[in-house]
Amino acid sequence: MPFIDDIEWDGNNLVPVVVQDVATKDVLMVGWSNREAIEKMLSCGLATFWSRSRKKLWTKGESSGNGMVVKELRFDCDLDTVVALVEPKGPACHMGYRTCFYRRLKPMAADGELEEIEERVFDPDDVYGSK
Repeated sequence: MPFIDDIEWDGNNLVPVVVQDVATKDVLMVGWSNREAIEKMLSCGLATFWSRSRKKLWTKGESSGNGMVVKELRFDCDLDTVVALVEPKGPACHMGYRTCFYRRLKPMAADGELEEIEERVFDPDDVYGSK
């Protein structure tokens, strides 16, 4: 896959991946992928990333069951950011929300207060266990 050689990987050989719902265009999450993750997404059709904290490849939904089927990958003009258009098979956020972007800065909030703008879909302790 020659285009992979043209991707502008960062200093850790990663590229940010913005994940959007193919139907609604809502941004569900942002992850990081290395070459192996991009190749796996293309071969198996499932959203796959590199976990910077665990230092390993992971496919979204492998522990929660809330996977994402990749419908299309798009690359920006500099080839340093990917947009993955996906069909989600459940909530995207490990905190139990439909998207990872479930909070916003309250309008005109000088104190910087955040408010939740989505309802929690599941209890993360039920899915992942309590830590």
